Amino acid sequence: MNTETYLNHPTFGLLFRICLVEENRELFATLYAQRLFFIVTTGTKGVQFEPISRGEARIMVESRLRELRRSGQQQLYDDLQATHKRTFQ
Repeated sequence: MNTETYLNHPTFGLLFRICLVEENRELFATLYAQRLFFIVTTGTKGVQFEPISRGEARIMVESRLRELRRSGQQQLYDDLQATHKRTFQ
């Protein structure tokens, strides 16, 4: 199952989805450098990009990992754990 999601940022180009943060909010990073992170919110006003720091992004991913582990969603947890290692370590 391929669940990769990409989005085109008007200034920074192609972004890839790291994980869902909450309903209608997802964490994305620049595809090639993986140094710029954005919270992307979709709603009635369209798509909004909120830049965040690498540290904030890491905390969000670690929080999502805890959530997935507690809820027993092992496959999603394993996939996000691999993304975490590639992105932050």
